[in-house]
Amino acid sequence: MDNALTFRLSLLLVLVGVIGLLSQSFAEATSSETGDSVLQDSSSPAPAPAPDIALQRVWPKVVTRRPVQLVARPDGSNVLYVLEQFGRIRTVDGSDLTSSDSELVLDITDRVNARSNEEGLLAMAFHPDFKRNNELYIYYTAVEPRRAVLSRFSMDEQRARILPDSEQVVLEVKEPYWNHNGGDIAFGPDGMLYLSIGDGGAANDPHNYGQDLSSLLAKVIRIDVSKSEGGLPYSIPPDNPFVGREGAREEIWAYGLRNVWRMSFDHATGDLWAGDVGQNKWEEIDLLVRGGNYGWNKREGAHDFGRTRRSRGKVETVKQEGMIDPVAEYSHREGLSVTGGFVYRGTEFPELVGIYLYADYAFGTIWGLRKDGTQISAPRVVCRKPGSLLSSFGQANDGALFVTSFEQNEQGPGALWKVVVP
Repeated sequence: MDNALTFRLSLLLVLVGVIGLLSQSFAEATSSETGDSVLQDSSSPAPAPAPDIALQRVWPKVVTRRPVQLVARPDGSNVLYVLEQFGRIRTVDGSDLTSSDSELVLDITDRVNARSNEEGLLAMAFHPDFKRNNELYIYYTAVEPRRAVLSRFSMDEQRARILPDSEQVVLEVKEPYWNHNGGDIAFGPDGMLYLSIGDGGAANDPHNYGQDLSSLLAKVIRIDVSKSEGGLPYSIPPDNPFVGREGAREEIWAYGLRNVWRMSFDHATGDLWAGDVGQNKWEEIDLLVRGGNYGWNKREGAHDFGRTRRSRGKVETVKQEGMIDPVAEYSHREGLSVTGGFVYRGTEFPELVGIYLYADYAFGTIWGLRKDGTQISAPRVVCRKPGSLLSSFGQANDGALFVTSFEQNEQGPGALWKVVVP
């Protein structure tokens, strides 16, 4: 979901069925079913390509409006939580994919600002020690002043409700504009909380937040929420890359990121994958590492951003010292707004194990790629769902993957899907 996306989509939607037609025609116009892979090591064979997948509609009778995320409760239960952009969270039954049972467990519409396409209730993650402390973290946008908020909430003892009055604000970041809020929350294998924050909005990153280490905008941050320090409701891990650097925010883990919309850890390898939404021409997938600079606003994908702004044609990739290339990218001929996903680690579909799946929100295309050590396969289109507006991926406790979408149906703008192998 992106600042220019609403405008670009409105142009596309002038034609009947235009998203589906364009996604198909662009695919036919290319010479292969692969996207562009930037990080390739030619010293040894690339891993096997990803297999085709399909999306199976699940919980079809559950009414959910603009679902932005699906999160599993990490206590051995089959309860999954669906976040709705306007500020509500409801449950679905992971043990029965046809069930109509759904409970509203939190309503904070009174404090969430969801006036625009990119604002609202955006992300949730359970504390690693949830079984003991019943805590979870929520990220949303608010107004007066306009800001992004990371808060801690608690569940009741029966885990039937998230208690709205339990909110403890952990971090607030002022937003200069309405768009590019990020954001996602992920707890790493190290127990630290990682949060993606967008560049604050408008076009071209006018305040240069991407390369400004004194700001938390256009960053992924890493904090320890298990203890307080220095008057803050969290502490700074001592191994964060900019600890002790004058003028730098010590929370920063990675920077030069325009608007990371969904990131996730592969818990088999510890890799942190992210989808970073582009502006003019390129959408990218990144592997986030300690202290990494991913180029925004000097680069868009692997391309010089100044040249992509001025050029109407192909812009060659450029290397810039100290900046990390995306592991994959695709142009705006193939999509408009990347939705980052997950590496499949389930058991139901062995052929999918190790495949990272990601999507384009506007075109409904899903790609898959495989990382094996330092080798990464070329991304391959594995599914097309034109018009579905794929907003997020979700992962169940058993590794099964789900997709949320804003697809319009008989119950409104919202549908839930399971990733399957046909």
